[in-house]
Order: sequence, then structure tokens, then C-alpha cells
Amino acid sequence: MGTLDDRFEIIDVCTRLVWHTDRREWDLLASVFAEKVMLDYTSLDGGEPVTLTPGQIVGAWSQVLGAFDATQHLLGNHLVTTDGDTAVCTASFQATHRLADPYGSPLWTLGGTYRFDLVRTAAGWKIAGVVMTWTWADGNRNLMAAAAGSAR
Repeated sequence: MGTLDDRFEIIDVCTRLVWHTDRREWDLLASVFAEKVMLDYTSLDGGEPVTLTPGQIVGAWSQVLGAFDATQHLLGNHLVTTDGDTAVCTASFQATHRLADPYGSPLWTLGGTYRFDLVRTAAGWKIAGVVMTWTWADGNRNLMAAAAGSAR
């Protein structure tokens, strides 16, 4: 069983992931990740999970998410389990994406759960895995493709 300090740091690092993403603080975003990170967004996009470096994640996210006028990712209901130098944090999320669209709603909101797999490093807890499982969505899903196509 981890300490309360571990629990606080684990929740903080997961929160910093979404905070830095929404504020386009790409250099700070890279600091929350381990050297290699398994990303699994297959519940939304299909395909297979991928393993990337922090630089690759930041490069991809800054291109697509950075193309939105604004994003807001909210995390809550954190459940943390630790086992020595590894941990899992699951949390509910709601992610709203805004992009002006003359042909439809400027908003796409997605809700579900995130599972963050973390490892303890000399620099503190780092995210080594992210699994996003969406359970609901509302609005204009085509905004994601529009953002990817108009990467700023």
C-alpha cells in the first residue's frame, strides 16, 4: 500500500497531463511521461495500442489538440492502487473540444474513464501507460478530423 504522499503525487501527475495539454504547455507535458509510454485509444479509434516516447506524444498532440480553438479535459473520481514502484490511477473524464465549424456545432464532448499506469522514477511518478475508454459523446465528432487536417 502506498503512502498518502504517493497517492497525492500520482493524482497530481495525471492532472498535470490534462492541464498542460489544455494550456498547450508542451514542454511541461513531456515531463509527466516515462521514457516509453503505451497509449491505447482503441475504444475510440480502433486499431492497436502504440508505444511512443514523450517527444512523439507531444509532437502528435500538439499538432491535433493544438489545432483546436480550445480544449478542456476534466478528471475526477480518482482511484489509486500502488504496488511498490508501480501504480494504477483510474479516473472519470470529460473532454470538451472547441473548433469553429461553419457546417456544424463547434463543440465535441467525450466522457468515460482513463486508466493511467505509472512507475516511480528518481524524478518521481511518471505515466507509462494511458488507456482511454469512452462511454458517451455529444456534439460534432467531425471536429477531430478537421483539427487533424488543419494542424496549426
